[in-house]
Amino acid sequence: MTKQNAVNHYENVPAIAKCFVAASGEIGKADLEPKLRHLIDLRASQINQCAYCVKMHIEEALKEGESLERLQRLVVWRHVDDFSPAEKAAFAYTEALTNLATDTDYGALRQDLRAHFEDAQISAITAAVAMINLWNRVQISNH
Repeated sequence: MTKQNAVNHYENVPAIAKCFVAASGEIGKADLEPKLRHLIDLRASQINQCAYCVKMHIEEALKEGESLERLQRLVVWRHVDDFSPAEKAAFAYTEALTNLATDTDYGALRQDLRAHFEDAQISAITAAVAMINLWNRVQISNH
């Protein structure tokens, strides 16, 4: 399938698309630092190879005051000191929920998250990861 014969999901199922947008808006209202949300969105988009979303989340993060250096090093977050332990816990969780390996120890990931976030924030992170994965798949469906 080429871009020439892409499917306009937003036009074909507008009520569903509207719900996706509304859900994204609600996640944005959760008690989650906007910079972290952008980094979560960017990391999942990198994994999913969604070029449109990677570009968009880099631009949003820069507008939110994120540094270009941290954005460039997000793909190697485990190997640099640019990110806080809380951010690293969120990135590990983001990767686990994006890759869905059968041997993932979600209990350990939740324990690490709980060292930095309240349960409501963990739920917001979970929703953010789920939502960006949904958006990535909608965009990728027309690559």
